[in-house]
Formats: sequence, structure tokens, C-alpha cells
Amino acid sequence: MDIQLATLSSRIENLRIEALSAIADASDSGGLRDIRVRYLGKAGSVSLLSEGMRNLSKEDRPLMGKLLNELRTDVATALDTKESALTAKADAAALSSVDVSLPGTSPKSGSLHPLTLLVDRSVQIFRRLGFSIAEGPDIETEWHCFDALNTPADHPARNEQDTFYLPDGRLLRTHTSSIQIRSMLANQPPIRIIAPGAAYRRDEVDATHLAQFTQMEGLYVAPGVSLADLKGTVEFFFQELFGTGTEIRFRPHFFPFTEPSYEIDIRTDALGGRWMELAGCGMVDPAVFEEVNKARGDSAYDPEKVSGFAFGFGLDRLAMNLTGIPDVRMLTENDLRFLSRFTA
Repeated sequence: MDIQLATLSSRIENLRIEALSAIADASDSGGLRDIRVRYLGKAGSVSLLSEGMRNLSKEDRPLMGKLLNELRTDVATALDTKESALTAKADAAALSSVDVSLPGTSPKSGSLHPLTLLVDRSVQIFRRLGFSIAEGPDIETEWHCFDALNTPADHPARNEQDTFYLPDGRLLRTHTSSIQIRSMLANQPPIRIIAPGAAYRRDEVDATHLAQFTQMEGLYVAPGVSLADLKGTVEFFFQELFGTGTEIRFRPHFFPFTEPSYEIDIRTDALGGRWMELAGCGMVDPAVFEEVNKARGDSAYDPEKVSGFAFGFGLDRLAMNLTGIPDVRMLTENDLRFLSRFTA
């Protein structure tokens, strides 16, 4: 070994001793980081020492490189070992004041929102009657929301005071009846669907009104569908939901998309024996079928060959009646003290 190589080897060994001693004396992570930079950084002692290899002969360079790699490995391993020891010590100090014999905090059980529970229950009932779920966009065109449903241009529902219009002329759907239109456009009769979802109206928010509410609409179209089918379907649904003792009555009403049209009232002991309006329904107006045929470009929904019924009701008010909630706003405030009442 020549003198120059011997000198570098001696410097490597001295640097190893110096670095390992500094690592052993480090008392915190900050000091350990400084040591890592001092010895292993780009301008660290090991890097500077490796520059001396350029002055060695080709025969001596492999040996010098081996010694430098061993130095780097030893210093890096010592640094990692010391860092693990300091971390364990800090963790132990942090946990020293924790009394592991104290009882833990039990997690609170969550539950489905009462509206979600009602939607699920309603869907289960209608599925037993052969209805399937249909969906549609919340942002609609006037044609889907009004024109196709035989709603005249001067109808109050089309006023900006009642409906949320967007700058491009579209609107937030005021009912999920628009899904009935989309379903007829996409499918041949017979069709039997329910359409649960959000609807939007410019109502003043109070104890019984929300600007956004949840609605359930239904449609059944096939040859020979009658008013008796509508009454049987609605009576079965509300008696399953409120109990077999529920009384149901139909009052004549007017909706532009059904003829004849009815309001549905129910009376149960749970409601204090009083009649309460819960839904609207009726036989689909032939004008609706004709508008759908025009858009489809065929006569699939020829009112001389098929008939149908439609119904709709707000699930928020239904939830109020079923649970005794005095204010519909409680369904949207997400107060855990209130929602915990529905935890199973």
C-alpha cells in the first residue's frame, strides 16, 4: 500500500470513529439531522474525502472505493438506529402519563337518515307490486318538466317566483314527473316505474316547506289500466306504510297531466283521527301520451290502445307524519341529538 492510500485509509477510520461518536452523543432528532448532513450530505465529510480518489492509481481506487462505501453504510446504519431509539424514547415519554387501566371511549353507533329509511321502505313496498326504480337529471328542460306534461305556458308553476330557472333557460325540476316522461321516451309500454328523488321549488322555508324536498312519483302504463288499478295500488301502499287500519279517500282535484285527478287523504289513529292530505294522483291525460308520441316519432303510447295512472307525494311530510316530527327543517339540520332517535 503506498503512502497516499495509507493516509486516506487512516482518515477514513478517524472519520468513522468521529461520526459514530457524534451519533451516539446526539440527544434529539434535530441534532441527528445535522449530523447526517455533516457527514453524508453533498458537501459532507465523506463526500469530500471521496474526492481524494482522483489522485490514486487505478490499482488502489477499488480498495479506496470499498472503504468509502463501508464508511457510508456504517454511518447511515448508526444514524437510522439512533433515530429509531430517539423516536421510541419520545413515544414512551408521551405515553407515560396515559393510564391504560382507564376505560376506553365507546364509538357512537350511526344510523340511516329517517328520509333514507322511508325511501327504502317505500321502494320495498312498490317493488312487491312490480314497480322498478327510474332516475333522471335534477337539471331539466322546460319541455320535460312542463310542456310534455300538458302544463300551459301561463300556469303559475312556470313562474319564476315558483321555479328555479338557470341562465341558459333550463331549470331545477319542480317534481320528479319529468322522469316519467324520460321513461316513456326510452321504453315501450307496458311501463311501471317509481321515481324517488329531489325536487326544487321557490317555497319560503318554514315548518312545513323546504326549497328542496324529496318526492316519490309513480307511473303505470299498459293496455286496460283503470282507475281501479290506481286506487288499489295507492291503498295497498299507504296501508302497508301506516297499518291495515288506515282509511283512505280520494277527492276530485285538478292536475294538468292527469284526467281525472284526485287528492289522496288518509286517516289513522296515529294522526289523531283527522284526515290529512298526503298525495296527488290521476289517470294520465291523453295529451301527455300524444306529446310523448310526437317526441318519439311513433304511436307507441296511442291513447286509444294504452292507458295509465300517475301519482306523487312528498316524502319529507310523510316522514313527519310517521315519526311525529313537528318541523320539517329538523330533517336537514343534521343535529345528532335529533338523528340519534332513529339509531337502530
